[in-house]
Amino acid sequence: MRGRGAPVGPVGKQWGSEGAGGPAGSPVRAGSAGGYRGRVDNRDVIGSWLSGPRAAAEQMGVEFGYRGERLGLPESGPGSIASIGRRVAAVFIDWILCVVIAYGLIAGRDVHLANNWALAVFGAVSLIGLALVGATPGKLIMRLRVVGVDGSRLSPLAALVRTVLLLIVIPAVVWDRDTRGLHDKAAKSVEVRI
Repeated sequence: MRGRGAPVGPVGKQWGSEGAGGPAGSPVRAGSAGGYRGRVDNRDVIGSWLSGPRAAAEQMGVEFGYRGERLGLPESGPGSIASIGRRVAAVFIDWILCVVIAYGLIAGRDVHLANNWALAVFGAVSLIGLALVGATPGKLIMRLRVVGVDGSRLSPLAALVRTVLLLIVIPAVVWDRDTRGLHDKAAKSVEVRI
């Protein structure tokens, strides 16, 4: 301890006592009676980057509309853009189905081989399902369908592009404001409710 004052903390700041600018042990400027009094937590600024640019723009009065409005799709019901929860559930169902197929038919009941083959089976199921009927088994169970942005069925080439980008994963998790992934944008497709 130095003399009669409070103990000195890092970088020459004195450690305060209760009532000297803050709780015991909080740093106070040497010679000041109250410590830092500025406002650090401007909630408006913090909220804008935590909530994202859309929330900040909406606070400024920008109107985005509903998901799918720019594509001419209804706001809800059949033909509206599928929710993220339904899409994730459909992919999960498809993945489980593909692991079971790979385990029972391809990998000879070897779990490690089944996991390796499941991605190839997933790609095949996705490509064939999208090219023929516009859906995979998981999508049909979740009442979803993939169509072109003009409402037509996907061409085999568009189904191939979408499937390859889906297998890479990263394009599928980067969305626009209509929650269309980059794989959907590249294939000019949209996933809708049936």
